Amino acid sequence: MDITSLKKDIIEYSKTIGIDKIGFAAPTTFEEMKLRLYRQQELQYQSGFEEKDIEKRTEPALIFDRPKSIISIALAYPSKMKTHVVSKKGERRGIFCRASWGTDYHVVLRDRLKKLEEYIASKVPEARFKSMVDTGELVDRAVAERAGIGWSGKNCSIITPEFGSYVYLGEMITTIPFEPDTPMEDRCGSCNKCVDVCPTGALIQGGQLDAQKCIAFVTQTKGFLADEFREKLGNRLYGCDTCQTVCPENKGKDFHFHEEMEPDPEIAKPLLKPLLTMSNRDFKEKYGHISGSWRGKKPIQRNAIIALAHYKDDTAIHELIKVLKDDPRPVLRGTAAWALGKIGGPDALDALKRASAVEKDEEVLNEIDKGMEFFKDNPESNITV
Repeated sequence: MDITSLKKDIIEYSKTIGIDKIGFAAPTTFEEMKLRLYRQQELQYQSGFEEKDIEKRTEPALIFDRPKSIISIALAYPSKMKTHVVSKKGERRGIFCRASWGTDYHVVLRDRLKKLEEYIASKVPEARFKSMVDTGELVDRAVAERAGIGWSGKNCSIITPEFGSYVYLGEMITTIPFEPDTPMEDRCGSCNKCVDVCPTGALIQGGQLDAQKCIAFVTQTKGFLADEFREKLGNRLYGCDTCQTVCPENKGKDFHFHEEMEPDPEIAKPLLKPLLTMSNRDFKEKYGHISGSWRGKKPIQRNAIIALAHYKDDTAIHELIKVLKDDPRPVLRGTAAWALGKIGGPDALDALKRASAVEKDEEVLNEIDKGMEFFKDNPESNITV
């Protein structure tokens, strides 16, 4: 078997199936990443969504018998919408991060990896593979960095010269000993924009992220959102793009190579009020195909309520009152109470008083108190609490 020729064939074939960049890496232990992960664990900076076993995350031989190489792939995704929708009074909109535009990227990358496996198997029938996208054991970013896809930026994303950091990553461990590619030199230099503008200070320093403070993580939690994050959330429904949009390497980067990644503006930037009363079936039908739906509708609805408060959208008061009165979920009732206080007005105050008299849940009662405090803190409202 001529492995050099096979590698060239694979690179050429990858272009025909919609893989925008491909690299090859040695399957040895990711020592530096292992040290970083143990440090993250020690500092309690992990999100809790990742594989718990750090050894498995950094030692390919623990998850695959006799690995010889790892193939890393990258697909570029759009950073701008071709069709725009406008958020305006009475019709305020939220936003899903760019990594949740179009079809769930896990589905898209698995399709590409499966085709790549089939192609390689047609050339080397005895070859074995293990492919992963995001939820696998290995750290996608560490593999991509070693395979020369890009460098690991201070924003904890892989940054490619061609596509910036707007790329999805996946990898395949194989039994074929491909020649490794050369890792790329770090080009962030003295630039520190992503760290400086992180809304919650989650980027502790270049390359170190406290996931517990990261808005991308916070939007996916299911409980009450801590007060410190509510003011920072803005109109974000899922994810956060700030550390990418400020990156100079992303300036002018916008690629529309893959039809399934094209965003539907009404889904990527949806109206907020209809989200509040959406049924499970309707949510699944409209949003079930995007990656931002994986935690269900509850976090999205909670974030939509916070976004309405961010806009101080008084046209949403009656919808929020309905949530406060009728929603069976304490997190939604309580967040609605807080939002009513933020928006203000006599109807909001009256609803909070009524809810205070009948609500049984302690956490919700606490949120009602928070909502009523906004009226005390705003003497110009001319409303007596």
